[in-house]
Amino acid sequence: METTSQPDPVQQIAANLPYLRRYARALTGSQRTGDHYAAATLEAMLQDQSMSETDMAPKLALFRTFHHIWISSGAPVDEADSNTGAEARAQWRLSGLTQNTRETLLLHSIEGFGIDDIAAIVGVTHDEAKTLLSIARREMSNEVSGRIMVIEDEAIIAMDIRAIVEGMGHEVTGNARTRDEAVELARHDPPDLILADIQLADKSSGIDAVNHILKENGDMPVVFITAFPERLLTGERPEPAFLITKPYTEEQVKSAVSQAMFFASTETLKA
Repeated sequence: METTSQPDPVQQIAANLPYLRRYARALTGSQRTGDHYAAATLEAMLQDQSMSETDMAPKLALFRTFHHIWISSGAPVDEADSNTGAEARAQWRLSGLTQNTRETLLLHSIEGFGIDDIAAIVGVTHDEAKTLLSIARREMSNEVSGRIMVIEDEAIIAMDIRAIVEGMGHEVTGNARTRDEAVELARHDPPDLILADIQLADKSSGIDAVNHILKENGDMPVVFITAFPERLLTGERPEPAFLITKPYTEEQVKSAVSQAMFFASTETLKA
């Protein structure tokens, strides 16, 4: 009699680990801290098989385990920033937000979870999850605003992104289509945040452009857009803290930009 093998829960959890890294990085504002939490979550699930042997889908169980670790840790931002004052500013902003609102917003807008799944992850009712999402949108819309440079080679997408971020109250310094254009634009009109595509018109790299700009202009938040997010969520090298997937939604752009601005160390931003 032929038997069909069931998917290995551990393998399914490992397959979803890149997306937990993306969520954790956006939540903490740091690749280093986000990846630390993601690794702690995976370790906890491997040590306690009962965490994955539930009626929950493996991805849901993974994110729920992360949430339990996250809320019990009390360390929401990268401690490496404490000497710059960025940690203190982020902690101050966090203190003014309703509990679980940022988590709910990111789970919905960036990771694509529905209300029922968010409720299961966060440990609230369906109606409470809906309320948290509504509060999150309102609170984050009142957060930091600044000047944003767009690096995008497709004109229609660049116009769409510009409309989204200007609608949020940000100023767009300009759009660059290539690495060299981006570097030159940043030199003449330094931004507070960069929103960059990975692959540019002349086959140059948005990552190279950003690295060059950061070297010349100093540290600033960056949101990357890519059709292949898993390639930048390995945890094996320096990778983005804020990452959204093409094709993106308006809410994804708003959420990622708001989170990046939230953790910005740039002194010119308006609180």
